[in-house]
Amino acid sequence: MIRKISLAFVVLIMITGCTTTGTFKVPPGSELYVYKRPEPVDIKADGKVTTKPFFWTAAGIPPESGIPYRLEKDGQVLKEGRLRTKFRTESIFWPPFASIYWPMGFNPDITYDLVNDKQE
Repeated sequence: MIRKISLAFVVLIMITGCTTTGTFKVPPGSELYVYKRPEPVDIKADGKVTTKPFFWTAAGIPPESGIPYRLEKDGQVLKEGRLRTKFRTESIFWPPFASIYWPMGFNPDITYDLVNDKQE
């Protein structure tokens, strides 16, 4: 029984350790690109975005630091900027100890309102 609980805990840590989730509000019909990745992120109906975490270069507070993003619609850039980040505590425990590799993520406690330029 303890073995099953331990295994379930390890699986849970692995699942949460390799993603980051944020809530977004974007203009209708636009696509959101983060961290210079070539593909847009998938924005769910409730505004949730789940993606791989980010390297230390994403640390900081906008406008000078943070996760770079761009909004596009029909191939045209609507807006570019940076998103607030949060240190992912679970990254300390994630092999190979992500504090070295990808410790930054979206801040799950705020909404990234890219329509009204608010991150609170």
